[in-house]
Amino acid sequence: MIVIGIAGGTGSGKTTVVRKIIDSFPAGEVAVMPQDNYYKDSSHVPVEERSKINFDEPAAIEWPLLVEHLQQLRSGRSIEMPTYSYLTCTRQAETVTVQPCDVVIVEGILVLTDPVLRNMLDIKVFVDADADDRLIRVIARDCIERGRTPQMVIDRYQDVLKPMHCQYIEPSKRFADLIVPQGGSNIVAITLLTDYIESRLRVSSRGVR
Repeated sequence: MIVIGIAGGTGSGKTTVVRKIIDSFPAGEVAVMPQDNYYKDSSHVPVEERSKINFDEPAAIEWPLLVEHLQQLRSGRSIEMPTYSYLTCTRQAETVTVQPCDVVIVEGILVLTDPVLRNMLDIKVFVDADADDRLIRVIARDCIERGRTPQMVIDRYQDVLKPMHCQYIEPSKRFADLIVPQGGSNIVAITLLTDYIESRLRVSSRGVR
């Protein structure tokens, strides 16, 4: 099993990179563990306070559970991955069964900030993109998927996303083995990454260490 961590700022194109990796391999060979699924449950927080939750700091993630699940996959055991709703800011009752695969991708803005998780990653990737491009994507996504107005997104970007990006996400770039500029549109970098993954899988299948 090869474990890949894919980090980068909100709206940088991480999901696009993940999708292109998945499309490069036969069905069932790649499992994805989104960091967002491991946000701490906030059902105990009053509804009017949930909108103030900072999702862009490491403290928002239940890292021990993510690490435990990754260890289980590496041991050949399936997991029940949690799900999270941004509309209610709560963990959902439904879970997603994830089976051990040749390639496991852990994807999220803060993936490279946690030292325990970082040490479990065979390949560390940082998807980079211009701040203006990221903001445009975030506005489009949050208005459609999370019921926010453009002004709400801009206010949140200025108050939370930008300072958290500078404090936590951007500094984690130094841990990356590969930086992918221009996000998901960088076909050359993505091709290099998928070729490297395939070569690692071939070596593993031959039992070479």
